Parts: sequence; structure tokens; C-alpha cells
Amino acid sequence: MEKKQIEQIFIKTNALRNGHFKLTSGLHSPSYFQCALVLQHPQYLETFCKEIVDFYAEDQDMINTVISPAVGGIVVSQEVGRQLGVRSIFAERKEGMMQLRRGFRLSKNDCVLVVEDVVTSGGSVKEVVELVEASGAFVVGAACIVNRSGDSNPLDIPLFSVYNTNAVTYEPEQCPLCRQNVAITQPGSRHLS
Repeated sequence: MEKKQIEQIFIKTNALRNGHFKLTSGLHSPSYFQCALVLQHPQYLETFCKEIVDFYAEDQDMINTVISPAVGGIVVSQEVGRQLGVRSIFAERKEGMMQLRRGFRLSKNDCVLVVEDVVTSGGSVKEVVELVEASGAFVVGAACIVNRSGDSNPLDIPLFSVYNTNAVTYEPEQCPLCRQNVAITQPGSRHLS
């Protein structure tokens, strides 16, 4: 898809928000991608996930599991898994650490694609990659709907992004919005709103 088409979909679904946001990474930003608002529409979810599946086409015979961090990446994982015809699982944070729960397991025979809705610093994806590798499974690569780091890859593995943007972020102590006393919102999955 063309970048402009993707932007129009985000605008149409009110998934691109402006204001003062504290991201899951702890950084502050004047913009926020609320992917849930776009991914609630099955046609957009299917279209964006097909981009991921197409990118990993050469690895399709190898991938047998898709995993995401909870919460935002779950629908992405489910749809990518559906299109690949493989199982889809998720990791969730418990006591500050990503864990496999609900009976999910990985083995050394698994070849895993890690997916997420939005990547800024890549912290949650890195944690899931470490979890997968600790189980002995092989990480094929990673993918996301939105990479807020532009064309850069904050991970140590291949990362495909449906949409790249160089979103402005600030360390909290250097945030001009804080200095202007603009009210801050914490919309991430750790602070549901």
C-alpha cells in the first residue's frame, strides 16, 4: 500500500491522535497511533496483515507460530496467523516480565514470527524475542503495523513495518509540552483509556 493510503485510513478511523501522550516506552510525544481504532475494522486488519504476510512470503514454509506482546499486538498476531495458517499466541506482562501464560508453550522446533501493532523503542518486542529465544525456538523476524522510529530498526533482528513514520518523541525531562503544562494522557495498553 502507498503511504498516503495508509495515512488516510488512520485519519478516517481517528487512529492518529494529536495531543500530549506518555508512551509505553516512557517517552512523551505530541502524536499517538491508537491502532485498535483502525484494526477494529476487519478489512483494514486483513489488508495491513497481508502486507506482513507478503513480506515474509519466502519464510512461510518455515513459520509455524506467530506471537505478539499483549494487548495491542494480539489481533495482529491472530490475523497474521490466520493468513499463514499457523497458530497464534501472545505473551503478557506479569510482575513486570513478559511471560507465556494460559497454557501457551514454545519448543526448539518452533519457528516464530513476532508481531506488534506499534513499535517506538521496540522494548516489548525485544522482551518477546528474548522469551522466544529462551524457550529454544527460532525467531524468523518481526513485523509491526506502525514503526514510529521511521526507517530505523530498534531491534537486533529483521523488522518489517507496514507504515514508517519519524514520530517526534521527548525524554520526559526535555518535553516542551510538559513545560507548557499541557495535560498528558497515557493511552497505551499498560494504561488503558
